[in-house]
Amino acid sequence: MDPLTSPLLKRPASHDTDLKATTAEAEAIVRLAHTRRAHTIMIGSGRTPHALESAHLIESAWGRAGGTTLATITWPETGASWLRHASRFAAANPDLWVMTGPPTGWAQMTRRLLWSTPWRPERTLATAAIGDPRTLALVGLINLNGLAGTTAHGTSWLVEDDTLQYPARTQEGP
Repeated sequence: MDPLTSPLLKRPASHDTDLKATTAEAEAIVRLAHTRRAHTIMIGSGRTPHALESAHLIESAWGRAGGTTLATITWPETGASWLRHASRFAAANPDLWVMTGPPTGWAQMTRRLLWSTPWRPERTLATAAIGDPRTLALVGLINLNGLAGTTAHGTSWLVEDDTLQYPARTQEGP
């Protein structure tokens, strides 16, 4: 996909699933955040039941690990604009942003973040719900270099050089 020509999707995702993050996933996000030397995070999620549960699970795991969550914001799955939500999310300027939620809402939010804010994918971690190649394609891998996340099993993934990569697992973990 070429650079974004509009912040809005032409049509919703055909695979809009509402996945709930697993405990392994939340723990892996905490590990990734620590490897990036984060102390503060800002969590953004869709408003579906599983997205909200996932955000809470991540916030709890991060708090138990000694991290600070600056705030949690939610965004709609459909709407006319995600500008207000994107502006609030980016304004917090945490060490890292963490995102979860169904594909269509996440893609709309992320496209708006890229279009209108200083948000950067390389300062962002995401859940397995977002790490699906079809979901990432809604925004375009070319626009997401540096975005990292975890699978439901706790292994990591990374968008690098416009491709989705699954770094080799080491004995120390993902």
